[in-house]
Amino acid sequence: MIARLPLALVATAFGALAAGPALAAAPTLLAHQAPLVLNEASSAWILTSTALVLLMTLPGLALFFGGMVRRKNVIATIAHSTAALAIVTVLWFAVGYSLSFGASGPATNGFIGGLQAAFLDGVTPSTAHSLAPGLPEFLWIAYQLTFAIITPALIAGAFAERIKFPAAILFFFLWHLLVYVPICHQVWGGGWMGSLGVLDFAGGAVVHVNAGVAGLVCALVLGPRHGHGRDNMAPHNLAFTAIGTGLLFVGWLGFNAGSAWAADGIAAVAAFNTILAAAAAAIGWTAVEWIDHKRPTLLGLLSGIVAGLVGITPAAGLVDPKGAFIIGILSGPACYAGAVWLKRALKYDDSLDAFGVHGVGGIVGALLTGVLATAAINPAGENANLLNQTIGLLAVIAWSGVGTFVILMICKFTTGLRVAKEEEIEGLDYTQHGETIHQ
Repeated sequence: MIARLPLALVATAFGALAAGPALAAAPTLLAHQAPLVLNEASSAWILTSTALVLLMTLPGLALFFGGMVRRKNVIATIAHSTAALAIVTVLWFAVGYSLSFGASGPATNGFIGGLQAAFLDGVTPSTAHSLAPGLPEFLWIAYQLTFAIITPALIAGAFAERIKFPAAILFFFLWHLLVYVPICHQVWGGGWMGSLGVLDFAGGAVVHVNAGVAGLVCALVLGPRHGHGRDNMAPHNLAFTAIGTGLLFVGWLGFNAGSAWAADGIAAVAAFNTILAAAAAAIGWTAVEWIDHKRPTLLGLLSGIVAGLVGITPAAGLVDPKGAFIIGILSGPACYAGAVWLKRALKYDDSLDAFGVHGVGGIVGALLTGVLATAAINPAGENANLLNQTIGLLAVIAWSGVGTFVILMICKFTTGLRVAKEEEIEGLDYTQHGETIHQ
């Protein structure tokens, strides 16, 4: 019977049998996906960067903030960073990633992504995000998650020492969904700001301005700590803060150099620029502080380093080292003015200077990116301009400010915002968590 069949058909049949069961048709990719074309070197670097950025929140930021509060509030402050990590991770898995980096319809994609990848449906070991086809999509998801985690944790610096823990939990939950996710999509995920040409290499607007403005709104709505301006509220342990600064500094290399999404020359420039800007800002902050207070402080040096890290973030892979030095040397004094002079003049209590450092530093860095970005370092810098950067900043400030205020009102009329005066005086470690730091 076989002999009567056309020779080509017989060959095809035997070829199929030799190959085993027929391969299933390639799965349909989601709108945001591309087939993975694995770049092993870049994947190794982004795996490392993911660990570095995660280190920035726990224990980096937790210790940085924990050392600056009073002893009776150390545990409560560290708990904010820990809670942010847990809440945001679960939300990112459920809907945050899909809404941030997925695609929605033409009418809405400028503002928010879709839900096709909710609970990571459609994500496999062989898919990549179209923005980074050389990286497994699961790695891209993990790396972007670490940015989403640290952003609300930064806000906690503004309401430290007086917020109810249930209010902090509800705030983190709502703020991630209503503020972070839309802004992330609009700048990085295919939204209107990215299409306009707003440049944000590693999170000056998405992370720092966003968190800083939210922190300012929190400080204004919650009001000052009891005894603010009268009681001694000096940091209880600057050694904790110094250790936290060091961990943040190291982690920031993953934050900035990792945002090149590859192990390449742009990543190398971003790494060097990050170190240089931090050092320049430490000098700038300390110089102003020395003139203002007649002596330099360790806290000033540490704060200056963080100011420079914030300032260079939007520009790290877009400017040359001379540009990084300019950003750093200006970010230090600008953040000093925001954290000391502005706060003193307006009499608000931004406990750990979420706005003074992250808001002001992010604004300075984002604006200077429009001036100093160069195509000689990164082709994306060719169309950089101050107008687009300003439009992007105004949009982020408006969305973050209004969204944060609405969320605080929801918290106020559900969980309540502030602990009772007696609980605040006793300390949040014991009254909110039943734990204490022993002498």
